[in-house]
This record gives sequence, C-alpha cells and structure tokens, in this order.
Amino acid sequence: MLDRQLHRARVVSSVAATLISLACGTNYVYSAWAPQFADKLHLTTTQSNLIGLAGNLGMYSMGVPIGYFVDHRGPRGAVIAGAFLLGLGYLPFRTTYETEDTDQIPWSIGALCVFSYLTGLGGCMAFQASVKTSALNWPHHRGTATAFPMAAFGLSAFFFSMFGSILFPGDTSRFLGLLSGGTFTLIFGGFWFLKVYPHAGVGGYHAVSNAEAQRMRRTSGDYAEPASKSKSRSRSSLRGNVDVEPGRSTRDDDDGDVMPTRYTTPPVAAGSSDNAVAADVEAGIIRNPTDSDDADETSSLMSKASSLPGDVLVQSSVDMDRSHRVDIRGWRLLRNFDFWQLFAIMGILAGIGLMTINNIGHNVHALWRMYDDNVGETFLIQRQQMHVSILSVGSFTGRLLSGVGSDFLVKVVGASRAWCLVVASLVFCLAQVAAINITDPHFLFLVSSLSGLGYGFLFGVFPSIVAETFGIHGLSQNWGFMTLSPVLSGNIFNLFYGYVFDSHVVMGDNGERWCPDGLDCYKNAYFVTLGACGLGLVVTLMTIVRERNREDEGNKGSADD
Repeated sequence: MLDRQLHRARVVSSVAATLISLACGTNYVYSAWAPQFADKLHLTTTQSNLIGLAGNLGMYSMGVPIGYFVDHRGPRGAVIAGAFLLGLGYLPFRTTYETEDTDQIPWSIGALCVFSYLTGLGGCMAFQASVKTSALNWPHHRGTATAFPMAAFGLSAFFFSMFGSILFPGDTSRFLGLLSGGTFTLIFGGFWFLKVYPHAGVGGYHAVSNAEAQRMRRTSGDYAEPASKSKSRSRSSLRGNVDVEPGRSTRDDDDGDVMPTRYTTPPVAAGSSDNAVAADVEAGIIRNPTDSDDADETSSLMSKASSLPGDVLVQSSVDMDRSHRVDIRGWRLLRNFDFWQLFAIMGILAGIGLMTINNIGHNVHALWRMYDDNVGETFLIQRQQMHVSILSVGSFTGRLLSGVGSDFLVKVVGASRAWCLVVASLVFCLAQVAAINITDPHFLFLVSSLSGLGYGFLFGVFPSIVAETFGIHGLSQNWGFMTLSPVLSGNIFNLFYGYVFDSHVVMGDNGERWCPDGLDCYKNAYFVTLGACGLGLVVTLMTIVRERNREDEGNKGSADD
C-alpha cells in the first residue's frame, strides 16, 4: 500500500515538473510580442534585439553555477526563485507597454534588458530543478522521466502563443500579463507538488571494496577496470540485469570529482538495503554518500540528467565504452582542439537559429506590410504567434528526429553522430535560402519551420556528441562551457540583423518606425548567415574526418599489437 502511495506521489511530482518546465521556455516566444513593444516605445530593431538577447543571456550564461546550486542546495529553492524572477521579470514590460505617454517611459533600455535577463535566469533555475527532481524520483527510468519536462520546455513557446492567440487575440498588453501571471502561477503551483521521494533498497548497486578501489585507476584516455575483473566482464555487468543509462553509474562528490560505481545484481538481505558506495579512483578514496542509496534533493545527477537549460538530455545510446574511458574537462578541455571545433559548430549554427527565433516577428511585419497596405495590427500579432508556434513545434520535432537518427547512424550504419550536425547545417542552409527568396508572406512558414527543425536537430544530438568526445563524467561542466557559444554568436547575428533592418526603417510624423521595403528590410542579414551555414558545414565535415582518422589510427594500432 505504501509503495502504491509513493508511486502515485512520484507521478504527481513528475506532472508538476512538466508543468513547471512548460513555463520555463518563454524566452523563445519573444518574437510574438517584440515588434508591437518596439513600435509602442519607438525602439529601433537593434534595441529590440538587445532586450531579446538579454533573455537568452540569462538562460545560457548561468547554467553551470545554477546547476551547482541545485545539486548542493536541492531543487525547491531554485523553483521558488524561478517563479518570482519570471513573474516579476515580465511585469515591467506590461506596465511599460501600457504607458500612455511614450516620452515618459518608466524604464530605460538598460533596465528592460535587466528584466529580460531575469526572465531567462528564472527559467533556467526552475527548469534545472524540475529535470533533476524527475530524474531522482525515477532512478531506473531517468530517460523517460526527464523526457517529459524536456519536451515541455521545447513546447513552451507554442503553449503560450496558442493560449495568447485564443484568449487575447491582438492584445499585446494582456499577452504580456499572461506571460507574467502564467509563468508565476504554473511554477508556484507546481512548487507545492515538486518533491523528491526516496527509493529505499533500490537494487543494482554493489559496494566496491577498499582493496578493489585501490587497484582502480583512471587516466585521461582509459577507464581502468578493477584487477579482479576483466574488461568484458565489467562491460557485461554494465549491460546486465540492471537497466544502466549514461551517468547512472557515477556521482559527484562535494568537490566535483567523479566517482564511478559498479553495477551488478546483489543478493538481497532481509531488513537491509544496498549502500551506493562511490570510489574516487584518482585518490583511491572510498566514500559513502548516504547511509542508504536513497536519492535526496542534493543528490548530484552529474551527467545523466544534466539539467542545463534548454536541451541537455543524453540518451542511453551514447558510446558507453569511450564515454566512460575518456574524461576531459576543466583546463584540459580548453586546450583540446576537438572542443574548439565543436564550440565553433555550436556557436555558428545556434547563433543562426537564434537570429530567426528572435526576429521572425520583424520578418512577418516587413513582408505583410509590403504585401498588403491594409493589414491590421491584430492580424499581424496573430501571424507572429503562429510563426512562433511553428518554430517551437519544429524544434521539438527536430530533437526527436535527431535522437532517432543518431541511434540509426551509430547502431545500423556504423557512422558518426556528427552526421546529424551535417543534416542540421543543410536544414539551416535551406532556411536561409528560403528567407532570402520568399517575398510572399504566405510562404514564410518555410523559414520558421526549417529554422525550428534545424535548431532542434542541433540541440537534440549535441549533448551526446559532447559526452562521447570528452567523457560522460564531466558532461555537466563541459556542456555548460559549450552553451556559452550561442551567447557570443547570437549577439553577433542578432545585432547585425538589427543594423540591416534599421538601415531601411523610415520615421513617421509621430515617431513611429516601419520598413516599407519588404524582403530588402532583412535580406542582407540572411546572406551573412547563409555564409555562416557553409562555414559550419565545412567545420562539421572536418570534425567527421578527424574522428575517422583517429579511429583508423586506433584500429591500425590494435592490429599491430
């Protein structure tokens, strides 16, 4: 009976985590209200993009420290902080938009950027906490448990755009109120049900003896096995009766060192439970994190369900052999050539996607006002929300396809996962070509759908590539560094888009701004991103060639031995 109640409580907690995540991705809905906000306040496109970029900065720049906070302080504090940051972050935008006298705006552009940053920071905090809680509540089904909040985050823009278009069609002020009140309500309401329920006596952990631990050593290139076990025996235990997923076999200690835990199926003793004993193989230290293997709120997920913002879920199909043998992080990561190749790919492609995500609303305005002089504001808002929804659904679909596609490449074709990055590059190229040539706004959905699909393809496979390249033990840290690249490239592409768009803007008698040139308002910006797509494709192919050469050298060395 007690087990049934605990199961029900965990289900409720997972539902709460999903609802919380649904409120955390609202930065991607920026294009649904940014053009009207800029028109009301007579902002330039560059100023509007600065506000949007501040939200992206809040979402991505603080992933590592927030992850550390959630790991060591538990998820509930991050959830409640995220609720207030999102609610209070959006509120000034509504009050500013409702200001009648635009010459007496209560907040400066800098202050609005700070508020936008807070919305990104709040979303990052609540999202990390929700993913971690789901993973801790379902230790044997973490992939499935974390998939729900991850998917909800990806569909957040679609959710709010859809409800905004239904409840408040054409009303930007009330839509901003929905973002403020809706995000706070979802997260604050879910807070009361988001709890970690320990699993007593979870089987599958086997204590590592002191003698065994002293014989275990890990280097940067090899993950050594205990002397008493062969490599094949150890691998079979990892794939044996226990459903092992990446990161399930490791924990972080308080200093951030990684401690591997062996998985076997131990005998069950009456009245006792197995202790999850972790060994720091570099120092030869045996450490018992808890008195039992219960997961509590400060249990570190390390790399299994790394809860970094937006897109971090490594599927169970990563190369378990290499990802557990290799451990490159910290300063060694920054001196690694492979890191800078992947950093460049992520920065180029994610920056291209963010430019369209943040500016699809401006594209809508430019094309429709050229196509039909009599188009109304309500119609434009609905079109903006429609394209934001298309971007959101496309991103979600891309994540699913890249996961399935990368598994097919590795397991069936025997190819590298990096070919999914080639697909993402090609999809982005098609999106840029479409953006450069489409003059009829009825076909603008091709730009938004392809951009969302490419963005999802990129983030759906990239964490697995990082894990396999640098090791799963340091994935949280390494992915945190990797997600800094979109912050840099996103700023460059978005500010350039603003510069191009503003160069075509004309001023009205009352200070209003609009671009009468249609496609020419932004076409040159997409020429630059098309060139960047080509560069990203070249770097991706270089990465695949480098990986293939490394494998060939390894196979040749094995044959010589």
